[in-house]
Amino acid sequence: MIKFNSETGIFTLETSNSTYSIAICKGYVGHAYYGKKIGDDDIKYLTRWNDYYGANTVVNREKLTFMDFFPNEYPTEDVGDFRNAALAVTTEEGHNGIELKYVDYKILEGTDPLNQEVIDYGKNAGGSKEKTNFIIPAVFAEKKDCQTLQIRTRDEVLKIDVILNYTVFIDCDAIVRSSKIINNSDKPVYLKKALSASFDMDNSDFDIITLHGTWARERHINRRPLTPGMQGVSSNRGISSHQEHPFIAIAGKNADESNGDVYGMNFIYSGNFEAYAQVNQFNSVRTRIGINSDTFCWKLLPEETFSTPQAVLVYSSTGFNGMSHAFHDLYREHLIRSPYKKQMRPILINNWEATYFDFDADKLISIAKEAKNRGIEMLVMDDGWFGHRSSDDSSLGDWIVNENKLKGGLNHLVSEVNKIGLKFGIWFEPEMVSPDSDLYREHPDWAIQIPGREPGLARQQLVLDITRKEVRDYVYQSVAKILRSANIEYVKWDMNRPISDIGSKNLTADTMGEFSHRYVLALYEMQNRLITDFPNLLLENCSSGGARFDPGMFFFSPQIWCSDDTDAIERLSIQEGTALMYPLSTIGAHVSVCPNHLIGRNTPLRTRGYVALSGTFGYELDITKLSDEDKNAIPAQIALYKKFSDLVRNGDYWRIASYQKNNEYDCWMSVSKDKKKAIVTFVQVLNHPNMKSIMIKLNGLDENKKYKISYPDEDQKEFPEMILSGSTLMNAGLCMKRPWGDFQSRIVYIEDSSL
Repeated sequence: MIKFNSETGIFTLETSNSTYSIAICKGYVGHAYYGKKIGDDDIKYLTRWNDYYGANTVVNREKLTFMDFFPNEYPTEDVGDFRNAALAVTTEEGHNGIELKYVDYKILEGTDPLNQEVIDYGKNAGGSKEKTNFIIPAVFAEKKDCQTLQIRTRDEVLKIDVILNYTVFIDCDAIVRSSKIINNSDKPVYLKKALSASFDMDNSDFDIITLHGTWARERHINRRPLTPGMQGVSSNRGISSHQEHPFIAIAGKNADESNGDVYGMNFIYSGNFEAYAQVNQFNSVRTRIGINSDTFCWKLLPEETFSTPQAVLVYSSTGFNGMSHAFHDLYREHLIRSPYKKQMRPILINNWEATYFDFDADKLISIAKEAKNRGIEMLVMDDGWFGHRSSDDSSLGDWIVNENKLKGGLNHLVSEVNKIGLKFGIWFEPEMVSPDSDLYREHPDWAIQIPGREPGLARQQLVLDITRKEVRDYVYQSVAKILRSANIEYVKWDMNRPISDIGSKNLTADTMGEFSHRYVLALYEMQNRLITDFPNLLLENCSSGGARFDPGMFFFSPQIWCSDDTDAIERLSIQEGTALMYPLSTIGAHVSVCPNHLIGRNTPLRTRGYVALSGTFGYELDITKLSDEDKNAIPAQIALYKKFSDLVRNGDYWRIASYQKNNEYDCWMSVSKDKKKAIVTFVQVLNHPNMKSIMIKLNGLDENKKYKISYPDEDQKEFPEMILSGSTLMNAGLCMKRPWGDFQSRIVYIEDSSL
């Protein structure tokens, strides 16, 4: 899996379908190759190192030219490589150059867990300097399932070591990278940039793929030609954001869902990031990903180490579906820790779109009773249950039950809901504070702010400075006290605004650049405490919908609320982009009422159900106000979810057709790992008169198997069962009779006929 040839200086990293090669050239660590599996040859020539560093060349004669085209595995700043770097430092004297040379290597069985030791400056910048060890989300595996290569490099002038980590997995086509930067000098240095991964390759007329959006319209796929210069995405909002996403892919022009070369990079992190591709003067492409250097500067003291978060690299020769499968398998098996990751999630109903802030215990109990009658399993109480909160202008931070709303208190309400036969969940927004709150009146300095400048509000709230231990301890204990007061089995952790006006009482001028990263570490520490103290809790992360839908959060929660937009047609593009990297089992998806509260569109209940079925599935509505027809349809929807939940959670997801591309219909499928079962979902978004049926070519089946085709929600007289071979279904296609009207949908169940 990982090999080193000491004679050639070549490291070879092999996944089941790819080779990643690293070459040591004149002491530099170069990227030689990434792609389809190749032979165990001396491929140092692929770096073109001898174009300017031949055997008889004076080492420094053409150094700048060499450095500016050499495919450095971890490029650095100010030593002749004028492309964008992965690492940049400044010394106390103000000098910027750093040049890394190869020292040695280790190959470990298993993974190398990540953590970051951080100085806690006490109650102010001049206070005590205790150190706290923060966990960083990282992949994990049994020793038999992966190997980790550690290449040690060194700058002899600065006395800085950088260890490049590469973890290679046996069971999925993924390589996970990170770096550790160690200050072995007697002086501090300032890390201006510390990215997690970078690699160079020849440009082959590539396209670049990123995800973009805004609130309620997250993660739309954007594909465009890769041209000379810098292209990519980033976030400086303190969160991974609605607008951009910590993902980038480079693909051949001919690459489609099932064919062609695709290189994907995803960042296991929940804060500011950058992901860029750069085409240079030599028509080479440098692709890199990591913490956003615009909002980062880390003071690294003598003998201290800085660990970068992990980046996932995936190569697929089978198009975007192959890339997706690698990401999905890695995250399901090696990043999500929750006991729920392989379990069917309880079918919940959330009261937010049912009541907003206008509810009391009687209203919630009435929803619970009707929900129980229809087969729903959990009631989630959303925003508005604490302080004196009746709108979004007060009480965040005051996590005390409003007993004017909840007569008898929280424990009484939860007990009554449990007696009905439902589990109970609750909403928090722990990182926030309202100016109109007891907490803010007592501790106004606990809000993030710049001295002398009035901080800006968003959703009428401020952000708490959880980088300060006393703040996050208070907030965590307030949340934990509520959870201990009643039988609460689910938490929705929300975060409804970006971070601005950055200033912390605990940081000095030369450490203020650490704030954004410290904030993310503090968030991870709080959530890790939560799932440690409450190990059976189902945690769902949320940030105004999907502003924190990133791999870092999977380390703490098995699912994330995908978007505040629950309109089924809008969700087609949102969920398609999300599923490009993330398993369907992680996508929070609910059935809501029509007209939709954000879009105003009327969509059939069946279509809303089918789209939510390709996610965690639940309801976001006032079930007591539904028509009898819709109420009576809910048990059948739930039965479908339970029948197909295992396929959705654990199967391979295949994109078949994209409404975002064809503007008419959408189609996707989930196939069991043994290829014996599959479910196909088809949504007709725009219909036309006098149209023939559509021939849908399926994917992921066994071409030699015979499959029974059935339509679980259709009249069997109109849609009789058929038996077709996998080869026919994939090469000739399945005739999909168009449903009547716009926004209509259909599901098809495919099962090995021998079962």
